[in-house]
Amino acid sequence: MLVVMQSGASKREIEEVELEIERMGYKPHSIYGVERTVIGAIGDERGKARLQVLETSPGVERVIPILKPYKLAGKELRKEKTCIRISDNVSFGGDRVHVIAGPCAVESEEQICAIAETVRDAGATVLRGGAYKPRTSPYSFQGLKDDGLRLLRIASDKTGLAIATEVMKESAVDLVAEYADIVQIGTRNMQNYDLLKAVGQINKPVLLKRGMSSTIREWLMSAEYIMSQGNMQVILCERGIRTFETQTRNTLDLSAVSVLKHETHLPVVVDPSHGTGHWQYVADMALAAVAAGADGIMIEVHNNPHEAWSDGSQSLIPERFKALMDELRKVAAAIGRTI
Repeated sequence: MLVVMQSGASKREIEEVELEIERMGYKPHSIYGVERTVIGAIGDERGKARLQVLETSPGVERVIPILKPYKLAGKELRKEKTCIRISDNVSFGGDRVHVIAGPCAVESEEQICAIAETVRDAGATVLRGGAYKPRTSPYSFQGLKDDGLRLLRIASDKTGLAIATEVMKESAVDLVAEYADIVQIGTRNMQNYDLLKAVGQINKPVLLKRGMSSTIREWLMSAEYIMSQGNMQVILCERGIRTFETQTRNTLDLSAVSVLKHETHLPVVVDPSHGTGHWQYVADMALAAVAAGADGIMIEVHNNPHEAWSDGSQSLIPERFKALMDELRKVAAAIGRTI
């Protein structure tokens, strides 16, 4: 339910309504607007009708139901776009489109530091790199794990880039959060609800990738799992979905960017590397994503893709990445944004 407070409602009246919501067994989520405050009462759907009695409370204008199942991620409770701050100069959801770039997997200190310097000099603000790698085959490289996290931090310290890396299990959440500035939930774990609840209890931004066979509604409900635990710092990442098409690794659903702009206040990032699976298509789809309104782009970059331990075929070499960054700036400028 949404409890809409009267214009000019006092702080005491707002606090009393919040306490009453808690007494009824719901969690209050207050949004303080310029003219009035709106309080979302989030919890068990079965008893929500009794919240209607709050209309008799001092300072309350009306109580109305939230129609969408994603109460916190949707725009009924919060209409203003959320801006998620990563560091002093990196915030997703504002006028600047940030680029997350780096290798699929961390391979060595020399490799990750060299790529980090390359993408920073080209204009990227966040370094990506997998320390833990979910792979289809149990015989494929699974990542350097804890050593990979340590190497990412070394690269970050040398370059000043923020770090985005994936967590795959609940027991590793605290460790990954200790090293990472953005904790990533990969496509295979989008509906791992225990893991979503675990990252919902940390104070770190979460990059939630869309499940390879998931609808937008299911994706937003996964975001709701995280936010319901108290962590509102969710960034959505479109990375392509599985269809009948075989010319690309996945089908990159750029229409999702437009849909999400209408359905949620959360920032949206697009990953054309996984979305296409072939480096030849990455630049075109990255440019299209910025034009569509994405708040960030995630690009795989490797200094020697032929020798990459993971996903070399979809990685850009440094020269191509630099050229792409120049083109991205032009597209961003055309729609009133910056890179």
